[in-house]
Amino acid sequence: MSVLDFDLSDPEFWAKPMGERERAFERLRSRETPAFFEEMEISFAPKGPGYHALVKHADILEASRNPEVFSSGQGGATNIPDMPAEFTEYFGSMINMDDPRHARLRRIVSRAFTPKMIKQFEADVEAAAEAIVGDLLAKGPGCDFVTEVAARLPLKIICDMMGIPERDYQFVFDRSNVILGGFDPEYTGGDLTRIADRLLTAGMELQQLVQDLAAHRAAHPTNDLTSSLVNANIDGERLTMQELGSFFILLVVAGNETTRNAISYGLRLLTTNPDQRALWLDDLDGCAPGAVEEIVRLASPVNFMRRKVTRDHEMNGHLYREGEKAVLFYWAANRDEDVFADPLRFDIARDPNPHVGFGGPGPHFCLGAHLARREITVLFRELLRRVPQIEGGKPDRLHSSFINGIKHMECVF
Repeated sequence: MSVLDFDLSDPEFWAKPMGERERAFERLRSRETPAFFEEMEISFAPKGPGYHALVKHADILEASRNPEVFSSGQGGATNIPDMPAEFTEYFGSMINMDDPRHARLRRIVSRAFTPKMIKQFEADVEAAAEAIVGDLLAKGPGCDFVTEVAARLPLKIICDMMGIPERDYQFVFDRSNVILGGFDPEYTGGDLTRIADRLLTAGMELQQLVQDLAAHRAAHPTNDLTSSLVNANIDGERLTMQELGSFFILLVVAGNETTRNAISYGLRLLTTNPDQRALWLDDLDGCAPGAVEEIVRLASPVNFMRRKVTRDHEMNGHLYREGEKAVLFYWAANRDEDVFADPLRFDIARDPNPHVGFGGPGPHFCLGAHLARREITVLFRELLRRVPQIEGGKPDRLHSSFINGIKHMECVF
């Protein structure tokens, strides 16, 4: 087995050109057993024991289906290091929990994200997309597609759902960028030693914003999601203010950042694959479902989630020991040659398309998948109808191991 000349724990690996990253994960998938990597040292958390990099589609499916073995709650799922206790006040959302606590919180909040509920937001999504594309046409070519188009739709819909006023949109956008900014100097300020302080400050500010709103909604309820959550009483269960704050952070980060990046990657994919653009233009509604799934597969906005092994367990011929960590690289699994024919090809008619862009099966499958699909569908329908030849320039990628993001991208039309 060849010695690897790259390190997934090195922040600089995630700044490499996309082609190099593709080749690195292809090598990892070709191994008989998952590669093991040491954890990097960070100033605000103890150095951990290292982790197995799960990069094959089959491994990620099986680990996702076995949450009692591959735990999300022991140290958190969204970071490879075990995070200090003070982080859980702001980032201790249900994504970083196991059942039964995870099931309790998901039961309370999931009623807002059923297909039936998403249907109620459909007119709002369509109106917002129409206004955003109208503003784009008024500004003209040369603007930043990420900030002017891709980011605006999910940000507005999430904030409107929660009852966050428009004056606070930019506040929410800026803080979510800090939380998911990774090692990127645009969001860290260039000082990696202050990442913890910046994360905690952004988390505290977002939590305070929604807790202030929740306190008002408790006495003066409206028809927004904050009112529903703060007054929800399902089988005698309520959200605490801390749980509501953590859920809001999860919602604005997961529901805003990931959809924004899927939309941004979608335009870039259409730009570099004019044949697929022509196919979609020929049947906007008929091709949309397949196109959206293929965009999410190749974009894979969330690179990974981490799990901790709760007991010795053999999976696909490899033994995982109690206390070890396994990192599920969704981005790599969505390029698995054993599952996807010609996996780097953008094919909006790909069928079947069993991607894990919304996470693997099991209790942690993305709660907002229906909403994300709807937003991507509606925005591209509006774009391709009114600006059919729009193209995205060279992406300015986010320097992050966790989020496969695009910070900025000029558009022309």
